[in-house]
Amino acid sequence: METRLEHARANVSDLGRAIEWYTDVLGFVVDSTWPPGEPNYAHFRAASGAAFAIQEAEGWGARFNFTVDDPDVMWERLKHWVEIVEPLFDTAYGTRKFTIADPDANELGFVDHIA
Repeated sequence: METRLEHARANVSDLGRAIEWYTDVLGFVVDSTWPPGEPNYAHFRAASGAAFAIQEAEGWGARFNFTVDDPDVMWERLKHWVEIVEPLFDTAYGTRKFTIADPDANELGFVDHIA
């Protein structure tokens, strides 16, 4: 049986602040929010791979790895604006990655396979 990540959600303490951070800092685009009127959930547009969402809820954060075309370019764009968990490096298992934290301490890894 093959397991694929289809949907990932991170808990956040303030939905508005988190939406602003994900859109302004990472360039994500909100696809929808729920429920109407007083949303506590936001779903972001996904070009491919797993869907990603955030929900205003109590609980622990999470860690997600996003595959990107060029982690070096993204690193240069983000490194002065974010909390760094792991700076850009080559892993022993053939990837290049870095990890940052969002405002609620969810860890976000950005990774690509080394050719």
